[in-house]
Amino acid sequence: MFTRDGLLALHKWTHERIDMLVDHAESKLSPSQFVTELPGFGFPSVRDQLVHLIGAEERWMLRLQDRPLPKRSAGEYPTVESVRALKMPIKAATVAYIEGLPEAALNTELAKTPQGWIGTLRSPAFIVHHVVTHAFHHKGQVVAMFRLLGHPAPDTDLQD
Repeated sequence: MFTRDGLLALHKWTHERIDMLVDHAESKLSPSQFVTELPGFGFPSVRDQLVHLIGAEERWMLRLQDRPLPKRSAGEYPTVESVRALKMPIKAATVAYIEGLPEAALNTELAKTPQGWIGTLRSPAFIVHHVVTHAFHHKGQVVAMFRLLGHPAPDTDLQD
C-alpha cells in the first residue's frame, strides 16, 4: 500500500503547488481581488478556497487523532500573508503525524470511530491521500479564479 516516504513526498509536492498559488496571489492579485467573490464557486473567493483547502487538511488530521476541531472562518484571514501563516503549522503538524505513526498503522483502518468522523472508517494513509486529492480539486478552482480575475496562474501540475 502506501509507504511513509511516499506519503510524505506526495504531501510535500502538494504543498509546493499550494505555495505556488499563494505566491501567485501575493504577486498578482490586489487585496480586493484576493477576497472578490466570483459566482459559481462553493467557496467564492481565492481566499475562501485557500482557507477551505488548508483547513480541510487540519480537520482531517485532527479527526484521525480524535482531537477537537478549531472553529475557523475565512474572514479571519484577510490577507495572503495571513493565509500563508495559517498554512505553515498545519503542514508541519501533518508531517509530524505521518512521521509519528508506525508504518503498519499508516495502512490500517481505524479501529474506532473518532468524534465528528465523516463517512467510512479508513486508514490514515487513505485520509492523507484524500487530503491531497481534495487539495488538487480546490487548486483547480483557484486556478480558474485567477483566470477570471485576469491573472492566469503558472502551471501547477506535478511534473518535475
